[in-house]
Amino acid sequence: MQSPNRDFIHVRSERATATTATFMSKVYLWMVAGIFISGLTAFYVAATPTLITAMIQNKGMFIGLLIAQFAAVIALSAAVQYMSVLVAAAVYIFYAVLVGATFSTLFLVYSMASLSLAFFTTSFAFVGLSAIGFLTKRDLGPVGSFCTIGLFGAIGLIIVGFFVPSMMTNAMQLTISAMCIIIFAGLTAYDTQKIKALQYQFANDDDASKGAIHGALILYLDFINLFLNILRFMGNRR
Repeated sequence: MQSPNRDFIHVRSERATATTATFMSKVYLWMVAGIFISGLTAFYVAATPTLITAMIQNKGMFIGLLIAQFAAVIALSAAVQYMSVLVAAAVYIFYAVLVGATFSTLFLVYSMASLSLAFFTTSFAFVGLSAIGFLTKRDLGPVGSFCTIGLFGAIGLIIVGFFVPSMMTNAMQLTISAMCIIIFAGLTAYDTQKIKALQYQFANDDDASKGAIHGALILYLDFINLFLNILRFMGNRR
């Protein structure tokens, strides 16, 4: 005969598991929605001559879109707790549209076969890596710290390459892409584990919904960066 305490702990554990599953399903749904919106936007802009021409010829417009993306990420990351669920969702969707608009130029650089292969490779890799972060009992904090340091190193190389273009040979670019694939692979697993733990910080459903949107943004960023670097590493340019 089980003791009342064991029954209580068992019920509490089941409730916690159900809460985690519900929260993470919302995170993944928002993330997939963002990827779908970005993909649809990219395809629409690439298929519309006036829009894609404006993207290519108007550098000010392209830079403006990039700045707006950074602003949306910073706003959602720093102030999501002060937003309503509707505003947080709107900012997230707006960001996904902006990313899709800038990604439209990839259709001019890479073949459709390369884009498709990179997307499906990224998708399969992301599912496996995120599953590791979700299921493992091991603390992935050291992995996150290592990958974050590596990310700063990769960014440093890119900045140096901007001022010294001669160092950005094809071999160097492939090396940086390979580094970034490893970095964002680790961050995907780490961020999944970190987001999974976030659910315990929310006091009500609205806070949980905003947390799910914020978590989706983090995983969305991991996904698109993994996609871009896989595409650069294995894609065939036109």
